[in-house]
Amino acid sequence: MPQSIATARVLAALEEKAASYELVLVNIVNGEHKQPAHLARNPFGQLPAFEDGNLMLFESRAVARYVAKKYDSGMDLLRSGDAQEAALVDVWLDVEANHFDPPIAVISYQYVVLPIFGGVTDEKLVEENAAKLEKVLDVYEERLSKSKYLAGDFFSLADLSHFPYIHRFMLTPKATLITSRPHVNAWWEAISSRPAVKKVAAGMTLGG
Repeated sequence: MPQSIATARVLAALEEKAASYELVLVNIVNGEHKQPAHLARNPFGQLPAFEDGNLMLFESRAVARYVAKKYDSGMDLLRSGDAQEAALVDVWLDVEANHFDPPIAVISYQYVVLPIFGGVTDEKLVEENAAKLEKVLDVYEERLSKSKYLAGDFFSLADLSHFPYIHRFMLTPKATLITSRPHVNAWWEAISSRPAVKKVAAGMTLGG
């Protein structure tokens, strides 16, 4: 489903690499993701699953790395020709997964997804995670005061991997955590204005 955060991460990588692909919808509302056919593709019953010939992959960050490595077209998202730049891309990919993703995922779910299913936002939980996210974004602000993007003055998979959750987070009352930090905000504007990102973002609308 293109609305899936993890799916959007892979789609953005494919678009940045100008790769040809087919998006096969999995109906999670009807529980198709927990059926044997999909479990054979992703044993955890989650999205996405990725098929390339006989190769079957899951976990969106791993899939995005594979896409970035396989295709020579489009952006060099991993900076594979420079060991130091490539290492910095890896560092910030790990930061995204381990420090950024956990709090922003909670906030985005509480404000954007939960109400669609009739749930009530847990404001205490939101505030706890907003405090965590603020500390992370303070680190980003400092880093981005020295370079346009996280790994350097070049767009990479590290930046792209942040896109899906920030896109959804900007729909929440906590969006000021991004906009109030000038370097973080400029970074987000640079990411969100990319044609590949805009194309994938257009398919992420929830609830309608």
